[in-house]
Order: sequence, then C-alpha cells, then structure tokens
Amino acid sequence: MRLIPSDFSSLTQTIVSLLAAHPERPVLIALDGRCGSGKTTLAAQLAEQFPGSAVFHTDDYYLPPAQRIPNWAETPCANMDLTRLREEVLVPAQAGAAVHCRAYSCREGAYLPEQCVPPAPLYILEGSYSHHPILAGFYDLKVFVTCSKEEQARRLQAREGERYENFVRRWIPLEEAYFAQCRIEALADLLWDTTNL
Repeated sequence: MRLIPSDFSSLTQTIVSLLAAHPERPVLIALDGRCGSGKTTLAAQLAEQFPGSAVFHTDDYYLPPAQRIPNWAETPCANMDLTRLREEVLVPAQAGAAVHCRAYSCREGAYLPEQCVPPAPLYILEGSYSHHPILAGFYDLKVFVTCSKEEQARRLQAREGERYENFVRRWIPLEEAYFAQCRIEALADLLWDTTNL
C-alpha cells in the first residue's frame, strides 16, 4: 500500500494517469473505509472533478432482512448482497456497457425502480465492503478512507444523533472485523486519511 497525504490534487492526478493509460476501457475505483471517514464526500468530490463519471454506493446493496442469515449481525458482510452488486454493477461497468441497477432502500423496505446508467469513462464505487474479496479483480484503484477514532466518533455523533450508540455496538465492530479478516487496509492501493480535513 502507498501512503499519501490527504492531497486532493495528488489523488486526482493518479486517476488522470489511469484514464490516460487505459483510453480504450473504463477505469473503476473503489472507496472503502471506516464509517464517518468521508467516503461519500470523497466520491462526490471526484464525480465533480471528473464530469461524466458514474458513482455507485454499497449502501444500495443491503440484503432485505428476510434474506439474511440467522445471527447476521455477528458476521461481517452478512447483511450485504455483494453478489448482486458484482453482477449488476461491476461486470457491465468493466465491460463498458450500460449499468441497470436497483437500489434496495432500508428505509422503504423495498427495491427502488431500476435505473439505467449509461457507459462512463470512470466508475466510482463507494462504501463499506467495496473492497471485499468477492469484488476483487474489477478495480484499477482501491482507496482506503480513514480517520482517527476520536474524529470518527465526533462525526458520527453529529450525523447520527441518538442512532450513534447503534454504530458503537453493531456497525463499527462489524466493519473492523471485516477490515481485519480481509486485510482491507493493507491491500488497498492508497490510504486517504481525513482526520484533519
């Protein structure tokens, strides 16, 4: 893994170089990392920097509760439909085809209407579990987004309010177990630390 400072111009130049090196096919990048570290924000900034890019979110690929295994809350990734994410998004994106995707809304408890995303030169997948081994082999660049535990707590408390305790009890331990079991941070191409941003 290469460690780089949180210098946006360095990151965008890396992506410019990838696009120039592979003009005949799309470039796929994935932003994984700790909740509250800024993955969604970074994806939006990159999409603004690279007009015509397409952004997808792992949060749209939760499994409906009825499809989850018993004790899913004790197993990292057991609440995610990563196979559907791979087949629905990454396979056509890598092939330069249109992506026909259906987000699952936990709030609605239902799948949202299908969206058709036309071919793009750059695809950005952001969210926890985007570097999972089942999705390996699709990416030109894997960025691990992180921040200090203190900053993570501050951001999540501000963002989640009374739901913060659920992150402490459930989501953060599941994420950290996934990072450790799959060596996510160590296997990333770049480390993006947003603690002081």
